[in-house]
Amino acid sequence: MNVKDLMSFHPHCCTPETNLRDAAQMMCDCDCGALPVVEDGDRERPVGIITDRDIACRAVAKGKDPVKTTVGDCMSTHLSTIHEDASIEECCNAMERAKIRRMLVVNRKGQLSGIVSQADVALRMAEDQAAELVREVSQPTEEPSLVG
Repeated sequence: MNVKDLMSFHPHCCTPETNLRDAAQMMCDCDCGALPVVEDGDRERPVGIITDRDIACRAVAKGKDPVKTTVGDCMSTHLSTIHEDASIEECCNAMERAKIRRMLVVNRKGQLSGIVSQADVALRMAEDQAAELVREVSQPTEEPSLVG
C-alpha cells in the first residue's frame, strides 16, 4: 500500500494572506484541524501549514486580532512532504522522525495532492502501526524547562 491509497485527496487550502478568522472557519466547515498553505500565484505548491493549535497559541493566546492577523503570521513553514507513490511505512517513519501529526503529499511536480494524518493511519492501518506512530510523534523533543 502506498501513500496515495491512504491520503485524503485535494485538502482544503488557504494562502498566507488568508486571515485567521477565515482559516478557522474553513477548519470548522471541513471538520479538520489543519490546512495546507499554498502560494497565491501557484495554488498547488505548499509553502506552510496552519493548525488550530497554531491559531490558538500564536494568535489568540497573544491577543492578536484574528481578522487582521494572517495565516502567514502564524503558520509553520518548516514543511515535511512525501511523494504520493511512497509506501505507508516510509510515510509513518518520516512522520515519526519529524514528530508531526500530518504529512503533506506531493506529486512529481511538487504540487500538493493530498494529506496523511494520524487519523488516516489509525482508521486504515494495523493497530500496532498506528500505536507506534502516535507513541513516537508524542515523544517530547527537548527537556522541559524547570521553573524555580
